[in-house]
Amino acid sequence: MENKQPISLDEIRKHRKPIKNINIEHKNRLSKMDRLALWITEHVGTMGFFIIIFIWTFGWLGWNSIGPAAMRFDPYPAFVLWLFLSNMIQIFLMPLIMIGQNLQSAHSEARAEADFEVNTKAEYEIETILMHLENQNKLILEILQHIQKNGLEK
Repeated sequence: MENKQPISLDEIRKHRKPIKNINIEHKNRLSKMDRLALWITEHVGTMGFFIIIFIWTFGWLGWNSIGPAAMRFDPYPAFVLWLFLSNMIQIFLMPLIMIGQNLQSAHSEARAEADFEVNTKAEYEIETILMHLENQNKLILEILQHIQKNGLEK
């Protein structure tokens, strides 16, 4: 009977690469512009920001449309300029938000790759454990056969 020794735990540990925290690595690779895009995405892409802009726009338009004439700081048709500016802000923010989403997507892909590496390592270690169990099973069967053989001879 072949007595192939399974791989030892020390040998497994020698070949194992250290597990990396992909979140920290991703954060460290970001440039200042990437960080700015992510900050804008995280803060502008919220309902709170939307409500602030919504209230601000209606307050601005309302005050300059129906407020006391002497106190209007941007009377009609000047608030049309405000609408134009707000549309320009939206046009500029959309690409920034998309850049941030692309960066978040790249981070997600990196996490998925790290998960794959961990799963691959776990599979290798499980196979090694199974090899050890198979070897133990063979040894137990050999011992049992030896006991039975010696028990019958006596």
